[in-house]
Amino acid sequence: MHGHNLLRKSIVPVMSAGALFALFFAACDSDSSTSAGNDFIAVLGNHRLTRAEVAARMPGGLTPDDSARFVKAYVNDWIDTRLVSEVAAGELDMSEIDRMVADYRNTLIMQEYRRRMFETHAASIPDDSVKAYYEAHKTEFVLDRPMVKGTYLKVPDDARNLAVLRKLYRSNKAADADKLEKEVLSSAVHYDYFRDRWVDWEQIETRIPHDFGASAREWLKSNHSLDESHGGFTYLLYITDVLPAGSPMPVEAARSQVVNRIINQNRKAYDAELMRALREKAEADGRLNVSIEL
Repeated sequence: MHGHNLLRKSIVPVMSAGALFALFFAACDSDSSTSAGNDFIAVLGNHRLTRAEVAARMPGGLTPDDSARFVKAYVNDWIDTRLVSEVAAGELDMSEIDRMVADYRNTLIMQEYRRRMFETHAASIPDDSVKAYYEAHKTEFVLDRPMVKGTYLKVPDDARNLAVLRKLYRSNKAADADKLEKEVLSSAVHYDYFRDRWVDWEQIETRIPHDFGASAREWLKSNHSLDESHGGFTYLLYITDVLPAGSPMPVEAARSQVVNRIINQNRKAYDAELMRALREKAEADGRLNVSIEL
């Protein structure tokens, strides 16, 4: 072990992070005529770690200090890995290791091939398929937070049309909605008209510096509007519809989950068909013979 420590100290001398960074990249940027035999950071037996190899694995955008830490960590890991491998090779059954490596390699090849084949042949999920799946499994898509519809505005307290906005933001008339759309252009800092779509209550709650209490359900049960001033701004909120937590998700909110489920189903079906076709071809070619019924 003492020899190993000497080896490490001789390969990675103690120096400041900045000095190590400068030395490392000066070597990497040196004249291309420098022989590969001299362009190394560490040598262990027949193994060599070059500066170019470390540079190729270094993430971009690191500061000099972070780059120096990366170099040290990479070199230390390189040395430890090979030292352990040298010792382990004499004490482990390497044929078993080779078998495990081969099995793992084959598993990776199979997974990557299946993934690429599916992505090559996968079709986009049409809306009618999403809706059909949603309707068939509606009870499985449940809200863990309330969703709401309504109108939200953040307006400076000194806005000249604040009184007009206060009148319009709660109106249910289509004509007033058009007027509100025009009025907010000259004064509103934030404006969201979401009466035609469901929005996660948390997205609204976090915009307003108001204490809604521990239970969103309780606040929404007894409140439909809010008109408060904080820090020079007036916050106007009008809720037209509420879906409490525990309610079935609207199809638009469940869409991403539905699509993922359909994709996973399609992947399994495609994968089964792919493997069946590969087996049939192997049997037809005489490359596959199985003596038991599978």
